[in-house]
Amino acid sequence: MLQSFTGSLLLLLLWFGAPVCCEISSDFSQCLDFFYGRSPPQGITGAGYQPICQRYKNQYHFASLYHRQSRAPLYSAYVLGPAEGKRPSSTWLYEPQLAFSRANPEMKNFSIPVDQNVIESQAVLQDYKNSNFTKGHLNPSMHQKTRENREATFTLTNIVPQRAGSNSGPWSRLESEVLKKFKTFCNGSMYVITGGLPYEAEPRWINNRVSVPEYMWSAYCCPSYSASLPTSMRAFFPTYAAVGRNDKNSSEEIVPVNIKARASTRGYDVRRMSLETLEDILKQRLAMPISLFQGQCQG
Repeated sequence: MLQSFTGSLLLLLLWFGAPVCCEISSDFSQCLDFFYGRSPPQGITGAGYQPICQRYKNQYHFASLYHRQSRAPLYSAYVLGPAEGKRPSSTWLYEPQLAFSRANPEMKNFSIPVDQNVIESQAVLQDYKNSNFTKGHLNPSMHQKTRENREATFTLTNIVPQRAGSNSGPWSRLESEVLKKFKTFCNGSMYVITGGLPYEAEPRWINNRVSVPEYMWSAYCCPSYSASLPTSMRAFFPTYAAVGRNDKNSSEEIVPVNIKARASTRGYDVRRMSLETLEDILKQRLAMPISLFQGQCQG
C-alpha cells in the first residue's frame, strides 16, 4: 500500500471504522466461532482497530474488524451457510454503541434525521448518496442461512464502497462460485474472510468520510472436504483465495484486465489464487505479516 512500512501503517490507521449490527469489545472473545480454530487473523498490528461481534436479535451472526476514523471494515469473517429464502429488503442499520457507549448492543434502523452523534461515530447512508459507489457487502447475504442471518449483513460496518461493475459483475460471480464449491465439495464448515485493500499511494474517500478500497479480497478455509475430489478441484481445497479490482484504472500488477470483457464490467476482473499468494499481497501492501487461518487451515 505504501512505499514504506511507516507509511503503510499510517494509511491503515486511516482505513478502518466502526460497527453496526454488533457488540463492541476489545477483542473477538464473544464470537470466536466465526474463525477457523477459533483464531482470528494474526499479524495485524497498529492502533485504531475495532473488533466487532456483529449482534442482531440477541444472536451473534459474524465478526468484523473495523476502524472508526475511516468508517470501513478491513474484513468480515463468517461461517458460510446457503441462504434459505430470498434476499431480505435492504433495511440498513447502525450501531448505537458507537455513538453512545452505554447504548443497547442491538443494531437499530436509521432514524430521520440522523443523530449527530451517530454521524460523527460511523458511516451513514448519506455518505453513499450520489457517490457513484454501491454498498458492497463483505459478508454477502447470499452466504447466510436464516432470514435473521441475512438481515444482519445489512449493516454499514459490513460494507465498503464498491463499484457497480465489480459488485454486480465479477465479484458477484466469485461469491456464487464459492457457494457452489461449498455445496458440492465441502463436508463440514467453510470459514470465509473477505475484506478491502486500500490504495497504495494515498487514501481515497467518498463524502470525505468513508475510505474506498482499490481491491476486494476473499479467502476460504474448508478443512473437511470430499474424499473423491476431482483432480481439477484439488487446488481449491482446503483453502483458496481471490483478489478483485474495484478501480478499472488501477495498474495490472495484482489483477490483470481482460480487454475482451463487456464494457460494463471491463476492468473489474477477479484473479483466483492460492491462500499463500493472497497473504503475500496483503503483506506487501499492508506491511504486515498477515496469516488469515490458523495453521493455514491444515487442522
